[in-house]
Amino acid sequence: MDVRGIGRPYNAATRFIDDNVDRGLGQKVAIYYHKRQINYQDLKEMVNRAGNGLRDLGVEMENRVLILCHDSPEFIASFFGAIKIGAVPVPVNTMMHPKDYEYYLNNSRAKVIIAHSDLWSKIRHLRKQFVYLHHVIVIDGLTEEGEVNYEEWSNQSSTELSPAHTSSDDVAFWLFSSGSTGNPKGIIHLQHDMEYAYEHYAKNILEITQDDLTFSASPLFFAYGLGNGAYFPLGCGGATILMPGRSIPENVFQTIEKYRPTIFFGVPTLYQSMLNLDEKTDQPYDLSSVRICVSAGEPLPPSTMKGWKQRYNLDILDGIGSSEATHIFISNRMGDIKEGSTGKVVPGYEVKIADDGGRPLPPNEVGELFVKGDSLAHCYWNLHEENKRRFIGEWFKTGDKYYQDESGYFWYCGRSDDMIKAGGIWVSPIEIENVILQHDAISEVAVIGIPNTEGLEKPKAFIVLKSGHEPSEELKKELQQFVKKNLASYKYPRSIEFIDELPKTATGKIQRFKLRSGSMPVAPNI
Repeated sequence: MDVRGIGRPYNAATRFIDDNVDRGLGQKVAIYYHKRQINYQDLKEMVNRAGNGLRDLGVEMENRVLILCHDSPEFIASFFGAIKIGAVPVPVNTMMHPKDYEYYLNNSRAKVIIAHSDLWSKIRHLRKQFVYLHHVIVIDGLTEEGEVNYEEWSNQSSTELSPAHTSSDDVAFWLFSSGSTGNPKGIIHLQHDMEYAYEHYAKNILEITQDDLTFSASPLFFAYGLGNGAYFPLGCGGATILMPGRSIPENVFQTIEKYRPTIFFGVPTLYQSMLNLDEKTDQPYDLSSVRICVSAGEPLPPSTMKGWKQRYNLDILDGIGSSEATHIFISNRMGDIKEGSTGKVVPGYEVKIADDGGRPLPPNEVGELFVKGDSLAHCYWNLHEENKRRFIGEWFKTGDKYYQDESGYFWYCGRSDDMIKAGGIWVSPIEIENVILQHDAISEVAVIGIPNTEGLEKPKAFIVLKSGHEPSEELKKELQQFVKKNLASYKYPRSIEFIDELPKTATGKIQRFKLRSGSMPVAPNI
């Protein structure tokens, strides 16, 4: 139908779900989940039921729908169901503190939340503080007054649904990414962004086909995991494995051996943890089904890459992407791997290393990494000044420091700001510092990221104690538990060092580079 004024008709749910049924793949398995196998026809009906159910609740085009779900068929059905009716799904991290969800809901102005029961139960008591929320849909659990059971809600909806009159440039979904102030940024993506990332990275670099079975240890709520576990396999008519449990090495190995994926996606911390576990066993775990492994989220240490290759005879393709770019835009590739580097530019994207004024730098000079490509986010939600600072014409300023060598390989040198990437997740040092400062014994604190013995970045806190408090190992443990109690557990400082004073400029600004270099006064007798 030609509807004047909407631009080129396009709906991502049609592209990634309906098209597979239309081309004869209706009976092919799309999702392996626990004891369930869901084919493309079943998935299409789940998507349509979710979309119709949202419409029945009064959800209209461009309304936001918060998705607080574990990796599951319901996540994918809700995500694409919302997109199909022109609404905007907003997947969020399942590991956050209750107060974070208050921010997500109020900042996004979501009218509906779709949540697994164990996650909703942690924030149910805050409902009166969710200003814009009208409807709560609960998966796998008992509901209370004013809540809707997902299965009942879905089953009573029609399996037939025509897509909304969206265009390729309509808003499709949001992702949240933390900023250096600790306030999450709503990243707005358009309908065509997923297909662009699929075509240029998954199809070109991974050479993915409908015979592939993907398994991502990184959850769907991350930009990285959303591609790996959803629109990459769905884009080619392949299949995805969704793991209901935590991504600890034991669970990941068991899932690989059970389902036999052909492409595995992880992060450096996990790869190293898997190696550490497997080295304790007499017989290596069976990864013979896997043809390629992928890593992103933080730089992959060469030692991890070598250990993995020696143990399993498998290459790991390290790359860099971002929530703003939708997925990976620089990557190593099969037959062209440079240990320690992030690889080369993914065709379809352009990158440049520039100085503070945006002028390109020659090879081997460290500068700001900029990226250009048609999967870049439309903008940040309600952040006018940040948009001007980061989205510069067609270019996005990533905040990463890089250099490019004469052969075209890119080498990561750190963050332009003080953000920490621990376990593939951005962590704001300001957020951690603000919590630690709430403890009665603390006078001052500064948090930085430092590499551990395996080369992976973890938070470290430098602390100045108030008079009357003495440094001790017991206090360190107490402070770590204090942070875990008030923030998501992965944000706690893995190490704590007590010092006499923080290095500062004449104007009182903390000189973090001195903390990183080790040139600071250390408290005695620690």
